[in-house]
Amino acid sequence: MHDIAPAPAAPSGQMHPLVARLIHEMNYPLLSNLSDLAEFTARPGAHCLLVPGDAARNLETPDAAVVLPELRMSFQHAFDCAVVGDAIEAEVRQRTHALKTPSFLFWRDGEFLGAIEKIRDWDDYIARTTHILTTKG
Repeated sequence: MHDIAPAPAAPSGQMHPLVARLIHEMNYPLLSNLSDLAEFTARPGAHCLLVPGDAARNLETPDAAVVLPELRMSFQHAFDCAVVGDAIEAEVRQRTHALKTPSFLFWRDGEFLGAIEKIRDWDDYIARTTHILTTKG
């Protein structure tokens, strides 16, 4: 039996390869300033933003980068996705009161709906996402 090695952590200040994959392969926008964030979240419909945190210090960051596309598929693309860049991460976390990373932040039509912080069981993601998308706004 072979042990499976965990994904390597990114050096501090560098984006983890699985987070970079969301941007470069899956075409999730990287929101690197507050005006980009405001423009993206004000678009019609629901949106989920990944706040990855520092992948060198937070071993859950790669997991979140894998969970988000799966969550979006489970909800039949009911929301679009983006990644919050390092330059605005602290400000976004403070504004939304979602201080733990990684986190998924949900918006609809410019209104912040709620957050799911840290890695959770799949059933918890489904229940919380359903609640956020159906009881707000």
